[in-house]
Amino acid sequence: MSDVGRIKTAKGAIGVEELGRIELAEDSDEVAPTPIVFLHGVGSDKSVWRPQLDYFAASRHAVALDYPGYGESDPADGEADHDAFAAAILAAMDVLGIESAHICGLSLGGVVAIALHNAAPDRCGSLILADSFATHPDGRGIFNRSVKASRTMTMRELAEDRVDLLLAPNTNDALRDAVVDSMAAISPDAYRVGARAVWLADQRERLDSIHVPTLVIVGDQDHVTPPMLSRDLVSRIAGSTLVEIAGAGHLTNIEQPAAFNAAVDQFLTAIAQ
Repeated sequence: MSDVGRIKTAKGAIGVEELGRIELAEDSDEVAPTPIVFLHGVGSDKSVWRPQLDYFAASRHAVALDYPGYGESDPADGEADHDAFAAAILAAMDVLGIESAHICGLSLGGVVAIALHNAAPDRCGSLILADSFATHPDGRGIFNRSVKASRTMTMRELAEDRVDLLLAPNTNDALRDAVVDSMAAISPDAYRVGARAVWLADQRERLDSIHVPTLVIVGDQDHVTPPMLSRDLVSRIAGSTLVEIAGAGHLTNIEQPAAFNAAVDQFLTAIAQ
């Protein structure tokens, strides 16, 4: 089952891509698995989750969402932050009838996932935080450089300038080109709002309140959010688990999709949700 569209909410249109809704016979006693919601990074959109949607749609309702200003969504307020993005995702979940879900976010998506849990912990069956952090030691610097680049370059020029930092060495040209194309399609205004939401975040105080099962994933060659930041998350989130994926840079889910999917699948199987 496939449905690509724009979900209207009180906060505007949220771009949504749905695959694999679980449909059960009316007389079945089987309980559908908890849905999984995927949240993208600052330099991509919901389409980056295609390898995960294709994989997890076979067993559960899998959804990838755009933030305001990204993809098909209405523009975001210029001062929007990770909390505003989390509120938009919760509104989209309401429209889709998703009461609770596994929240899987990469980079900015992980930051938004933590903010979403802070706002509505009962809506989170678990958290999967990939190549993310509670606070970045060079967050202000990265934000300033990102804003400057978005004002002095085209988004395609910015993407070409940044792509080799995002990906592990020896990444094939097709994936490199796809990452550039995805970033080039983002409006500069949306990119700046996303940069504010991710790089200026400091959610260290929120981690003590996370008591849902949590998986932390990071590429062993991630130079944007190095493994030490994921290890810091694990040290602060009680009972959390770390998986380092070999041969992956910052975009683990598309650089090593089989390993990423296996790690998430094993985690969900272990918590039996």
